[in-house]
Amino acid sequence: MTTDQLVYLVFGGVLVLALVFDLGLLSKKNKKITLKAALMQTFFWVALALLFFVFLWWQEGQKPALEYISAYLMEWSLSIDNIFVFILIFNSFQVKEKHYSRVLLIGILMAIIFRVLFITVGVAIVERFEWVLLLFGAFLVYTGYKMFTTNEDEEFDPHETKIYRFLKKFLPLANHDGDGKYVVRENGTPVYTSLFVVVILLASIDLVFALDSIPAVMGISREKLIIYTSNIFAVLGLRSLFFLLRGAVNRFDYLQQGIAVVLVFIGLKMLGEHWVNEWISKEVQVFISLGVILVCITGSIFYSIFMDKKKEDADVPDKDIY
Repeated sequence: MTTDQLVYLVFGGVLVLALVFDLGLLSKKNKKITLKAALMQTFFWVALALLFFVFLWWQEGQKPALEYISAYLMEWSLSIDNIFVFILIFNSFQVKEKHYSRVLLIGILMAIIFRVLFITVGVAIVERFEWVLLLFGAFLVYTGYKMFTTNEDEEFDPHETKIYRFLKKFLPLANHDGDGKYVVRENGTPVYTSLFVVVILLASIDLVFALDSIPAVMGISREKLIIYTSNIFAVLGLRSLFFLLRGAVNRFDYLQQGIAVVLVFIGLKMLGEHWVNEWISKEVQVFISLGVILVCITGSIFYSIFMDKKKEDADVPDKDIY
C-alpha cells in the first residue's frame, strides 16, 4: 500500500465514523440546534480537520500538510458566503427551524458528491490542458475585483433562480413542508415538498460557489489529495458553522473584501507561476499563501467587528450632564 493510498484510507475511515457519529448523536430529527450544540459541532469538525493536518504532515511531509491547511482555511472562509445565501433560502421557503439540521445535512452530502465530480473533471482537464490554469487565474482575479468593488449585495430571490424554475416546470411541487417529509402523496400522486426544493437549491448553490473555491484551491495545490480533503472537510463543517454564525454573519461587512484580496492574490500567482517559480521555492510559496490567507481573513473579520462596534457607539446618543 502506497502512502497516498494509506492517507485516502484513513480519510475515508474518519469521514464514515464522523458521519455516523453526526447522524446518530448530533442530528436528531425535528430537533433545534442550540448555540452551545453548534459550537460543540464546529469544534468537532475543525478538530478533525486539524488532526488530519497533523496526520498528513506525519505521512506526507511539511509542504503537503501546509498546502492542505491553506486550502482548508480558504474553503472555510468562502463558506461564510454560502451561509448568507442559505439563510435567504430558508427564509424564502419558510422552513421551520426544527427541520434545518436534517435539510442542511442532506443538502451538504449532495454538495459533496457534486464537488467530488466537479473536482475530478477539473483536475482531469488541467492535467491534459495545463494552460487552463491561466484561465482559472484570470477568472479569480476578475471575481476578486468584482467582489471587492461591489458595494451592495444584489437581491437574491431563490424563487427566481433557474434551478427553481426548472423544478417547477418538470416536477409537481407542494407549497408546504410535508411535516418534515420530502415527498408526499396527494390524490394518489407523488408531490415534492418545499423541503425537497430547499435541499436541491442548497446543493446546487454550493456548486456555484465551488466555481470560485475549487480554482482557488488549485492555485494553492495541484495534488488531488489536497483538493479533495480540504474541500470535503470544509463543506462538512458548513452545517455547524451555519448554526453558529447565522445571527452574526451579517456583521462581517468587510469579510467579502478580505476574501476578494485572497482570490486576486491566488489568481495573480497562477498567472505569474512561471516567473514566481524561478524566484521563490515551492516551500516558501506555501508559507506566503498561508500567511496571506490568515492575515486577510482574520484582519477583515476583526476590522468588521471594530467598525460595527464603532458604528454602534456613534449611534448611542450622548447623555447631557447637568
